[in-house]
Amino acid sequence: MIGSSPQAIKEALEGVKYLADQRTSQVVYLADRLTKPILVEGPAGVGKTELAKAVAAITGRRLIRLQCYEGLDEAKALYEWNYKKQLLRIQADVGHDWNELEDDIFAEGFLLARPLLEAIRSPLPVVLLVDEVDRVEIETEALLLEVLSDFQVSIPELGTVTAATTPIVILTSNNTRELSEALKRRCLFLHINYPEPEREKEILLARVPELPEQLAVQIARIVRSIRAMDLKKAPSVSESIDWARTLLALAVEHIDEQVVGDTLHVLLKYQTDIEKAAKELAVG
Repeated sequence: MIGSSPQAIKEALEGVKYLADQRTSQVVYLADRLTKPILVEGPAGVGKTELAKAVAAITGRRLIRLQCYEGLDEAKALYEWNYKKQLLRIQADVGHDWNELEDDIFAEGFLLARPLLEAIRSPLPVVLLVDEVDRVEIETEALLLEVLSDFQVSIPELGTVTAATTPIVILTSNNTRELSEALKRRCLFLHINYPEPEREKEILLARVPELPEQLAVQIARIVRSIRAMDLKKAPSVSESIDWARTLLALAVEHIDEQVVGDTLHVLLKYQTDIEKAAKELAVG
């Protein structure tokens, strides 16, 4: 068990500088108690991936990460066979009975475990992060269902591999497409949105301890006003942290129009967004 209560988990997460609200800590607590994965949705850069890292930190577990992308297949997510090693083995045993050779080359020593199988076979409990699951095709989600339902993987040549220990599974999604009902059904749902200014100030002070509180207040207020604009991509929490570090590096003590105009590129990544924000903030 990773915590005696949601409050205990909340305090433990704060200890590794992840400021979780009550709902987040409750979902982590229930995921552990109910042995269910967590599906975390929300805009990019609000701390979804960092939650998995923080849970790994407070539990002392190794983090295994499956980074999802378009075209991800079974060979990269679950396992594949070491074909070069198998070929060398076949060449070394030319003339031997094929049935015996087949049993040999499809043995454990020729198997290359990818993140999902690695998490299942780990002798010690791990945290499995399936990052940006919404980037894979719908068909690829089926690869995850057996793992999420029964914490096992079927390998035709070897049989079913069942988890030696149960991993804590966290899936993240930027909600770029609708995930299947089958996948959602297996998970506890958590939505993380942009924080309120007071919470963002606390996050800034936790992640950038040397930041003066008054500067943190200014950053949180300005970032909130920028997020309210009609932009191609609003600044994330990670980008507000980068902005705080940038201002410290430039020895800024107070944010004025000149400072904003000179550093907007740290917060915004599209020139059209920079120009729009500069105009609406009346930066000359």
